[in-house]
Amino acid sequence: MVVQHNLQAMNANRMLNVTTGQQAKSTEKLSSGYRINRAADDAAGLTISEKMRK
Repeated sequence: MVVQHNLQAMNANRMLNVTTGQQAKSTEKLSSGYRINRAADDAAGLTISEKMRK
């Protein structure tokens, strides 16, 4: 038995997953209206904004 890999299909699937994740992040930013939704967006900016709230 020979194991064959369809590298083009695997790469297309990986890029689709990356693009889907980016689209989800962009949609979250647009729908919330905030520049920073979570610490991963801008950790330093989030820290500064949290200090300004107090």
